[in-house]
Amino acid sequence: MVEASRTPGTREEAEEDAVYRKVGRRLLPFLLLCYTFAYLDRVNIGFAKLHMQEDIGLSEAAFGLGAGLFFLAYALLEVPSNLLMERIGAKRTITRIMVLWGLTSAAMAFAWNEASFYTLRILLGVFEAGFAPGIILYLTYWYSTRRMAAAMGVYMLAGPIGSIFGSGVSAVIISGMDGVGGLAGWQWMFVVEGLPCAVLGYLFWRLMADRPQDADWLSAREKEVIAAAVARRRSHATHSFAAALKDPRIHVMSVAYFGMMCGIYAISFWLPTVLLENGVEGTLEIGFLTAVPYMFAVAAMVVMGRTSDRTGDRRWHTIVPTAVAGAALLVSALTGDVFAVSFTAMIVAVAAVWAAYTVFWAVPAEHFGGTAAAGGIAFINTIGILGGFVSPYLIGLVKDATGSTQAGLLVMVGLLAAAVAALSFIRRPADA
Repeated sequence: MVEASRTPGTREEAEEDAVYRKVGRRLLPFLLLCYTFAYLDRVNIGFAKLHMQEDIGLSEAAFGLGAGLFFLAYALLEVPSNLLMERIGAKRTITRIMVLWGLTSAAMAFAWNEASFYTLRILLGVFEAGFAPGIILYLTYWYSTRRMAAAMGVYMLAGPIGSIFGSGVSAVIISGMDGVGGLAGWQWMFVVEGLPCAVLGYLFWRLMADRPQDADWLSAREKEVIAAAVARRRSHATHSFAAALKDPRIHVMSVAYFGMMCGIYAISFWLPTVLLENGVEGTLEIGFLTAVPYMFAVAAMVVMGRTSDRTGDRRWHTIVPTAVAGAALLVSALTGDVFAVSFTAMIVAVAAVWAAYTVFWAVPAEHFGGTAAAGGIAFINTIGILGGFVSPYLIGLVKDATGSTQAGLLVMVGLLAAAVAALSFIRRPADA
C-alpha cells in the first residue's frame, strides 16, 4: 500500500519494494481501521456536546474540562505502556487497550451528571493510554526510516477519516436513533461507535504479529529483507531511554508536537460549535459541513508523506504546513462574521496541520532506536497530547467569559507559531 520512495535501480531495491508492498497491504489497512475508531472515540464527544450538554447539565467550562481530562489520564500512562509493550509485545498491549477502551467508550452513553462524565472520560484515557505511540513504535519494527513518512501518511489518515466518519455518521445516528429504546440519539452514538473497538482488539490478537520475525505470512527471505532495511541508517540513533531524556532534541520535538496538537484538537472539538455560531442549523447540516475540511486533509496527508519520503526532507515538510495552518486559523478567527471566508480558511488550517502531523512522526525514528524509541515516542506524544487537555479547556473558559470562541482560537494560533519556532531547531542527523 506504501510504494517505494525511490525508483528501483537494482534487484535488491526491487525485492525490497515488493516486500514492503506486501507488508503495507497486510498491516496498514487494519491499523488504519483501528486508529480510525480510536480517534473517533476521542473526538465524538465534540459532536455529542450539541445534545448531551443540555441533557446532563454541563456548562461550557465543565464540558471543556471533561473533554480534556481524557488526555490528562492518557498522558500519565503513555510512557509506561510503551515501555511495557517493548517487553511483552504489541499483541498483548494493543488487544488489552482496544477491548477496554471500546467498552468504556460505549459506557459514555450512561453519563448522567458532571461527576460521571469526568469519571468516564478519565477511564477512557487510562485504558487507551499507549495506543497511538504504541502503533507508531510498532511501525518502526517494520519500516525503515526512509519509508516511515509514507507509512505514517496512511496510518494517520485515521484522524481526518475519523472526523469525517464521526461528523457524518454520528449525525445520522443521533438524528435517526433518537428515542429508540428510550435512549437519546447521542447515547446511541456512543454505543454504536464504541463496541466495534472491542471486536477490533480481538482481531488484532488473531491477525497481527509482534515483529516481522514472528509473521508466518512472510518467508524467511522476506524477513531478512525487512531486518536489513530497518537496521540500515539506524546505527546513529540513541538507544537508551535515559540518554534520550537528556537529549535536547526530544524536548524540542515535544514542544513542537504540543503546539500542533493544540491546533488539531481545538478544531476537532469546537468546529461544530463554530458552525452553529455562524448560523448553520440542524444536526445533519453541521455534521456534513464538519466533514468537509477533513476530506481535503486526507489528500494533503498522502501527498506530503510521499513527497517527504521521496525528497528525504522532514524539516520543511513540517515547518511550512504548520505555519500555513496558524495563518489560516487566524484568518478564520478574524472573519467569523463572513462564513464563506472563515470556513474556507478553516479548511486550509485543517489540511495543513494534519499534513504536518503526518510527516512529524517520521522524525523521531531518525533520532532514536530501541528502548529510546519506545520511551521517546511515548514521551513526545505525552507532552503533545496535553494539547488535547489544554485546548478544549482553555477555549471553554474563554467562551464562558466572552461568549465567543474567537479569542480562544487566537490563543491556538499563538501555540501553532510556537510549534513552528520549535520545528526550526530540529535538524536531520548527518548520517540519516
